[in-house]
Amino acid sequence: MRRFLRNNGLCLSLMALFLASFVGQVATGLRVYDSDRETHGKSAVGLGAYLTSGHFLEATFENWESEFLQMAAFVLLTVKLYQKGSPESNDPDDPDADERKPKPPFERHPWAVRRGGWVKRLYSTSLSGALLLLFVGSFALHAVGGAREYSEEQVEHGEPPVTALAFVGTSEFWFQSFQNWQSEFLSVAAVVFLAVWLRQKGSPESKRLESAHHDHD
Repeated sequence: MRRFLRNNGLCLSLMALFLASFVGQVATGLRVYDSDRETHGKSAVGLGAYLTSGHFLEATFENWESEFLQMAAFVLLTVKLYQKGSPESNDPDDPDADERKPKPPFERHPWAVRRGGWVKRLYSTSLSGALLLLFVGSFALHAVGGAREYSEEQVEHGEPPVTALAFVGTSEFWFQSFQNWQSEFLSVAAVVFLAVWLRQKGSPESKRLESAHHDHD
């Protein structure tokens, strides 16, 4: 168990922080949702009903959508684009450096690599593919949840409800998306740029303290 915790500490810690934050979001979101319903003369709802409400789905998946888009874009853009001196980028002066690194013995290659053919080709882009699929799924759930929340407001004002597809065509949907997307792209750009000159001792996301600003480790 100790070895398992040591080898998976980063992922386990991040998932623990995620779960704690998620529980906090659900608990406070339910209180906000019930408070708003009581203001409009409606009864409070249970946890199960809240988890399928537009309020919860929209708030959750509009954020997940932007996170997965950010990471998918970053993975894909770093294939061909560079930032000299950043540990988050390949070296523009030696773009093929990775190909010259020693490779592990064939028997230690992942199964998909040993299988070859279309399986290997699919595996070679599986990271960006998985992130894009997660983005598409979150995008769709954002549309579904947003349509429910938007429709509740429409009905309260005597207007007809809208479908998920119709909601995607509204400025409200794109305002929600763009306000998250812009912050995600800004944060990634900040990490890439600041890592050229700044350091964090012990982190693989940082260059060594002794490295020149425009060198790649």
